[in-house]
Amino acid sequence: MLIDRIKYYAGILKRISWREIEILLSRPVYLLGIVIAPLVCCALFLPLMRSGLPQRIPTGIVDLDKSATSRNLVRNLNSLETLEVVSQPNSFTEAREAVQKGVIFGFLIIPEGFEAKALSGRQPEISYYTNNAYFIPGALLFKGFKTMTILSSGQVTLQTKLAKGEYEYQIMPQLQPVSYDAVALGNPWLNYSIYLNNSLLPGMLHLMVLLMTCFCIGQEVKRRTAREWLAESGNSIILAITGKLLPQTLLFSLTGTFCLSLMYGYMKFPHVNGFLPMIAAMVMMVVAAQSVGVIIMSFVPSLRVGLSVAGLYGVLSLSLAGFTFPTEAMYEPLRIFSEIIPLRHYFLIYSGQALNGIPFHYSILQYFYLFTFFAASLPLLKRLKLAVLRQNYVP
Repeated sequence: MLIDRIKYYAGILKRISWREIEILLSRPVYLLGIVIAPLVCCALFLPLMRSGLPQRIPTGIVDLDKSATSRNLVRNLNSLETLEVVSQPNSFTEAREAVQKGVIFGFLIIPEGFEAKALSGRQPEISYYTNNAYFIPGALLFKGFKTMTILSSGQVTLQTKLAKGEYEYQIMPQLQPVSYDAVALGNPWLNYSIYLNNSLLPGMLHLMVLLMTCFCIGQEVKRRTAREWLAESGNSIILAITGKLLPQTLLFSLTGTFCLSLMYGYMKFPHVNGFLPMIAAMVMMVVAAQSVGVIIMSFVPSLRVGLSVAGLYGVLSLSLAGFTFPTEAMYEPLRIFSEIIPLRHYFLIYSGQALNGIPFHYSILQYFYLFTFFAASLPLLKRLKLAVLRQNYVP
């Protein structure tokens, strides 16, 4: 009896799934949203940030001192791998105009009398300006300028004390009383591609899953084929939704796994605990995002409104998942909202398993949270069934 019932349900799922496959093959928009759009994002972002960290950012030096010390400072600054001195304007005005034209991203001003003041201990001031409209180049230039000016200050102090007869072993503890060793965990190369692509690519896939889920359900209502779809499932909304979304689940999971293989295999991104935890997280994120799409359509069973809500939710997910700003520092309502975003829990699994390599059992809670999105959609299927039976499409 049980075996016959299982075969019966399996036959219904097979019939609904084949019906959905025919729809997928007949509508190019499905192929575009499920396969082409995520792969285009991979083809665009992975090569774009292949170098990892921007190198040789164009910068300028306004040397008003023209001394040996100032020229040495320019040479030292140009030796940094992140900077390249491509311009030496004669004034602040020329340098500012070069920044406005996009020739350079920042500049440093060495004032007149720099060498004389430095050697006499009168604390000359060095000014530097960065264009933070371009955040990454501006931040790297600021870091390079600050590092080099501190080192130059120490070098001047060293030379002055040496000229007074002190020994280097006596001077160095004064210049740097405490030495430190900075180690970047998880991403020691400071590779921006590792940081950005592991958030952007799953984020784009998460958005497309939401949109495609709402689109395929909304299309049934719009085209007035919802009752036919429900009838083929034996009037079971659970079988209807499962059969409809199963082909998309498989395609999205394969697409997501292919993106992961590009990042962790071809691009050699760190994945300390192996490939399997991230594949499991990707599949569960796809199912969780589909469940969110079902929840949205249960409350707003309209193609237009459903896509709008899904788009808004998906775009906000990129900002509130904690990729670029810690959720602990967000306003309380936003922090709470971040917990109902599947992408947030995928990111926590990624940072724990791939980057930090923590034991697997510490991430079990995040996998459970992804499962709760699926469980949360089940009580709302009755509401969705009523909307499907009404077939009231509002253009």
